[in-house]
Amino acid sequence: MQRRAFLTAGLGAITATALPGTSLGEDVIKLRDLYARDGSASDLALSREGQRITVDGFMAPPLQAESQFFVLTRIPMAVCPFCETEADWPADILAVYTKRIVDVVPFNRRIQSRGVLELGPYRDPDTGFLSMVRLNDAVYS
Repeated sequence: MQRRAFLTAGLGAITATALPGTSLGEDVIKLRDLYARDGSASDLALSREGQRITVDGFMAPPLQAESQFFVLTRIPMAVCPFCETEADWPADILAVYTKRIVDVVPFNRRIQSRGVLELGPYRDPDTGFLSMVRLNDAVYS
């Protein structure tokens, strides 16, 4: 094998594994980019509705144990804002619904969540949590 071919193959392998859970060429969306200044869904969110996307953020402390959903936040949240009346709940959050019970990730560890983007009001039947933007059929790492 020639040195150039070897280097090209090696670079391709590194690129292919650079973002686990995402396909090559796919952008990882920042949570804040899903919202317009007035808190409504952004043009980006509207254009990606119904598509599988990857979003970067932090897992908030769970609302209940043994849940199949969690809240992704732009900044780390040490306490559940629903549980603490003094805590500020950020406006730009994302409900993430999975097929399996969620394994809680430390609140200060950045994760990527990948799922189908859904917009519009949805009230979770188990917790009463109302989301306007969410990922369904999601995985995270």
